[in-house]
Amino acid sequence: MESLAERVINEIEADKRLKKRLAELLVTEPDVRILMINSIIADVAKKEDIRELRGEINQLRGEISQLRGEMNQLREEINQLRGEMNRLRVEVDQKISQLREEMRHEITQLRGEINQLREEINQLREEMHSDFKWVIGIILTIWGATVIPILLRLIGAI
Repeated sequence: MESLAERVINEIEADKRLKKRLAELLVTEPDVRILMINSIIADVAKKEDIRELRGEINQLRGEISQLRGEMNQLREEINQLRGEMNRLRVEVDQKISQLREEMRHEITQLRGEINQLREEINQLREEMHSDFKWVIGIILTIWGATVIPILLRLIGAI
């Protein structure tokens, strides 16, 4: 069973006109009005609160401005580093190219020296071949002049 107070509250909640009339009655009562104002004032921002918030906002704006300046400075440093890296890359490429040219020159010189050594080796072979023929000729001549007469005496042919 529903009490009378509950039925009244349900009826006021259901009807907008009754809600508005109840509010007008409550507001015209000075004690009730003061209670309502005091309870609402706690939730309302005061001028002092707004000043504090503005001060904090201005401080945050200053910090944001400072951070933007630092970001711009970092961007400049990054751009400088990129420029330096590009310069170093070009320098390294030039040194590598220079070293390649030096290596090619050295290889060409070494090939020339190797060819020269091959020619000298071929000359030495020819000289050795010629000297070998002379040695064989000399040995045969010595044999013919010394060993053959000795063999012929041993056999008794001379």
